[in-house]
Amino acid sequence: MQRRTFIRSSLLGSTAALAGLPLLSPEAAVPKLKITKIRYYAAPGYTKPLFNQARGIVEIETDGGIVGIGEGGSKDMIEQCAQMMIGENPFRIEHIWQNLYRGMFYPPGREKLHAQGALDMALWDIKGKALGVPVYELLGGATRDYVECYATGFRASKAKTEEERARDCIEAGLRAYRIGPTGGNGTEPFDFYDNARKTIDLCKRIDAAVGGGGKWAIDLHTRFDTTEGVKICKALENLEPYFVEDIIRSENPEVYKTVRQMTTVPIAVGEQFGDRWDSNNLIEQRLIDYTRFTLPNTGGLSEFKKLASMCETHYVGMIPHFTGPLAVAALVHVLGSSSPTRCLMELAGGEPERPEYFNEDLVNFKNGKLYLKPDPGLGVTFNPKKATFVLEVTANTKYPHPILKSPDGAIHNW
Repeated sequence: MQRRTFIRSSLLGSTAALAGLPLLSPEAAVPKLKITKIRYYAAPGYTKPLFNQARGIVEIETDGGIVGIGEGGSKDMIEQCAQMMIGENPFRIEHIWQNLYRGMFYPPGREKLHAQGALDMALWDIKGKALGVPVYELLGGATRDYVECYATGFRASKAKTEEERARDCIEAGLRAYRIGPTGGNGTEPFDFYDNARKTIDLCKRIDAAVGGGGKWAIDLHTRFDTTEGVKICKALENLEPYFVEDIIRSENPEVYKTVRQMTTVPIAVGEQFGDRWDSNNLIEQRLIDYTRFTLPNTGGLSEFKKLASMCETHYVGMIPHFTGPLAVAALVHVLGSSSPTRCLMELAGGEPERPEYFNEDLVNFKNGKLYLKPDPGLGVTFNPKKATFVLEVTANTKYPHPILKSPDGAIHNW
């Protein structure tokens, strides 16, 4: 053994011994693995195409027997990305992310980012399992003990009215109760003026029911034009909601320069966005108070961590939109290891989903809060027998597209 290697191994062993950990050589601590197979499954029973948020499950298998899981993406996008990953070292997560993002001629659209997010999630799961630590430790370690949650609807309530459900939600320990605007069910014409008036009235009733104090929020669902959207916001300023979400449509983020000057309500935007280039102007110009970007939409934990740093720099909070049950579990890891900026997590119905194809304790939820779990990787197990197999990409697949690298080996746009 060379002297330098011996000293490095001795230092590692001494540190491990002091910490009461098993002795590992550097080689053993970081095993050499290759991606051999990627499988994609459909989530059974999921029939909600409304949000365009696929709930498929991906498995990335390595030659060392370690399998990582992720959630999101469509069949075509997963297949294209998977063909670019076979044979790669799964520990080179950022390298793989950059290759998927830059390896084709066109920048990825939000549909491809969704697939990238699922695959990136699975890579972090592999790394945590291989090293025997939870993902939040790999992301810098815990910065908070739990993540507060708010509810969109509250299934546990037996109440007959929205006001009573809101009250039950707060009494159960959740931070806030989120409502939507009146109208917009698709069965009758949406009258902007009438529904703006009814929405303002509903907000007043909910605020009174929960006792004010920012214990409620509203998502306008991009249903209103600027005139009515701003009218609602102005009427809610004295009520002080936790946030008002998606005041107008998301195609033109620059319009929030105008909206920001016309109201003082806390503004939340971003569930329809993807990577940092979608939202960097909104964050850097402080046009919003909270981001709503989420997993896997952003392109995965790797990208979400960078977005969290942008939010910290500009004092913008994070309240991710809910997606699938595995994505919620992954969000606890990234929010639980991010800066102590204000953050909340959304739970549809006021509680985490627990589908039978994942372990029932995939998240640690109690008293309206999601707690960090110490299990290796994402802390979630997947039973493929309870999902629907769709495709498998194997080690024999060769993706023909060339990879453009600089002399130092970094990936560049092709």
